[in-house]
Amino acid sequence: MKFGIFYELQLPRPWQAGDEHRLYQNALEQIELADRLGYDHAWQVEHHFLEEYSHSPAPESFLAAASQRTKQIRLGHGIVQLTTNHPARVAERIATLDLLSNGRCEMGMGESASITELEPFGVNMDNKREIFEEAVRAIMPMFGDAPTEHQGKYFNMPLRQVVPKPLQKPHPPLWVACSQLETLAKCGEWGMGALGFQFVSADAAYAWVHAYYNAFVKRQKKLADYRTNPNIALVSFFMCAKTDEEARERADGDTFFQFSLRFYGQSAGRRRPPAGTVNMWDEYNAWKKANPDLHAAALRGGLIGSPETIRRKLRRFQSSNIDQVVLLNQAGKNTHEHICESLELFAREVMPEFQAAHPELLKWKERVLNREIELEEIDTTAFTDRYGGAMKQMGPDAATGPAAE
Repeated sequence: MKFGIFYELQLPRPWQAGDEHRLYQNALEQIELADRLGYDHAWQVEHHFLEEYSHSPAPESFLAAASQRTKQIRLGHGIVQLTTNHPARVAERIATLDLLSNGRCEMGMGESASITELEPFGVNMDNKREIFEEAVRAIMPMFGDAPTEHQGKYFNMPLRQVVPKPLQKPHPPLWVACSQLETLAKCGEWGMGALGFQFVSADAAYAWVHAYYNAFVKRQKKLADYRTNPNIALVSFFMCAKTDEEARERADGDTFFQFSLRFYGQSAGRRRPPAGTVNMWDEYNAWKKANPDLHAAALRGGLIGSPETIRRKLRRFQSSNIDQVVLLNQAGKNTHEHICESLELFAREVMPEFQAAHPELLKWKERVLNREIELEEIDTTAFTDRYGGAMKQMGPDAATGPAAE
């Protein structure tokens, strides 16, 4: 399998002067290190107005900066929001990044999953999928050599030549974010790569990988004329240290990430609280104080532990034929020093074994795509839980004290 690193650019309160500058500079240093260590991908989100959870509204600027500090690592939008950006601006920025990075851009796309992000741009939750699909149909011709025009329900553009053009032909690889597990199968139907979060069990991973590839092979219905990208990448919480105990001590930010995700995910339309009214770091610490056992259980999940512990967990991913594991290390208040040490230890003691086995996965995939291997059609209704184990009980209802009132 391949390995990526993932950035939300989290910044819990309290905020001090210079914190955002330090956050961005540290993240760039980490990507530069990952490039030297042989990691395959660096993924950057686009979110708007999500205080503490994600201070990353302009991934195209961040990834462009990273492109000048790296040589090999592929630079991915994980994702660019097609619902809050005009299609022509998306095509222009993707092509520009591809040129700046010498053809290392990966085009991850998504809808956004919250009213807080969509509402200021005049988009609601009910029609975001329809806008996304129209945007894909509008963007793809813009990567070609001829001028294009688009007349649709949500976007209109007269005949224009969109420039520049991407270095990769016909365009960078296409991916879609899967905030809901059901979208994995839809990605297969669209013929695009799937970017999702870690499954709660090996059985779930096995079932959804089958669902994705069966949709890709048997039920593919592309949204436009584009090159397909049969790939599944899973984001997993991550911290590697010499011992499991040390890794858990250093990974408190991972549980802040999980808490924040669950906290926001409980509300209708994933609406965030009014701007400036919630101190998420205080909410998290109140929950942690009230639920020490749940906090400890959460730290036993993901890819958190010694090299041997993580190696054992990765073998379960490997047996499910996952293409890429994306490591989420920058979370909460995890320190820059610990993140760098984690990347270095993992790259030295774990990563080579699994990267070396990637050609075998490609052989399996080729046989699946050629219909030489017939994958079982598995009912995935038993595997729709996004919040496994302790994560189910993370959120404001589980906290006590002033921060929860």
